[in-house]
Amino acid sequence: MTLTYMDLTPEQRASLEGLPFEGNHLVSGPPGSGKSLLAAQRAVMLALTGTPVVLLTRSNLLRQSLTPVIEALGPADGGVLVATAHSWLARWYGADAPRGDDGWYDWPAFFERAAVAEPVPSLTLVVDEGQDLPPEFYRLCRLLRARVTVYADECQRLTETHSTLAEITQRLGNCTRHDLEGNHRNTRRIAAFAAHFYTGAGLPDPPDREGPVPRLHRLIHQGAVIDFLITMAESHPGQSIGVIVNSTRTQFDLLTRLEHKAPRLRPQMYTAQATQGRYLSLDLGRPGIVLVHRASAKGLGFDIVVVPDTHTDAATDPSSASLRMTYYVLATRARRELHLAYQGDGEPPVLAEVGGSVLMRG
Repeated sequence: MTLTYMDLTPEQRASLEGLPFEGNHLVSGPPGSGKSLLAAQRAVMLALTGTPVVLLTRSNLLRQSLTPVIEALGPADGGVLVATAHSWLARWYGADAPRGDDGWYDWPAFFERAAVAEPVPSLTLVVDEGQDLPPEFYRLCRLLRARVTVYADECQRLTETHSTLAEITQRLGNCTRHDLEGNHRNTRRIAAFAAHFYTGAGLPDPPDREGPVPRLHRLIHQGAVIDFLITMAESHPGQSIGVIVNSTRTQFDLLTRLEHKAPRLRPQMYTAQATQGRYLSLDLGRPGIVLVHRASAKGLGFDIVVVPDTHTDAATDPSSASLRMTYYVLATRARRELHLAYQGDGEPPVLAEVGGSVLMRG
């Protein structure tokens, strides 16, 4: 069986083919460099050697977006399991996996189980957005003697329990670092806006693709937000519109209003709090509006991104590294257009300091 390459640039293909099959590897790259696609390709490549591979994500929504990629690439025999890290850990430990206070697990209990458990033969893991998993996860991987490839970006952390790139390599032990360059998702102007919030040491190279300047809108009430979203969806048929908000309550409010005023749009919504049904599984291949919480946006991409509630950040210190990282992640989800909005009389401080050449008003 041969490997099918999906939409890879020469640089991405060289990165993929240059990774040795053996050993642990950490591949770091900026948003739009193709980490998720390469993680899927890497998993399939390893599976073609005859070894079952687990492709792990922290986010269930990212898992959903990667599953059809794996299905398109093969192998048809199911050699790649796509799972969230939480579900895979629970499956490994068993139904009685003890929980910790941080939403993860009782790591000392997992370490004790790993110390006495029989090694899983040829355990091979590929991790996407690996910075969002805690350092203890990588220590467990080392105890299990797993072969691990991690794709990560230290400037895209949206969780409290995260790992730095140094912590990932340290916990895995013998781990080789690789850099991935380029931005193949955003336009040059979206990247310029995102650069205002970059917290890393050196800015990634800007993309060449052109597009409109990101725009900030003052929408005086929630009804105006709905009218804006309806207009956006009707004027951009066939495109995906990610509406990324700061609370589940806002998600449900927007969904209810959209379904009442424009049911023909068939908006979708995802919430990690759902255990089954329409709010858990999405058709990410269908164009139109998708309502997503900020915490679930990592790794996703939409033709158009709308952040309608930036006023919820008005009381937050605009110099906060956490807030700046959040806006960096939000902006870099957009492939073609980026729209931000606020309610109230004044722009939130985090956006008020952005110049007019980078962010258009009105």
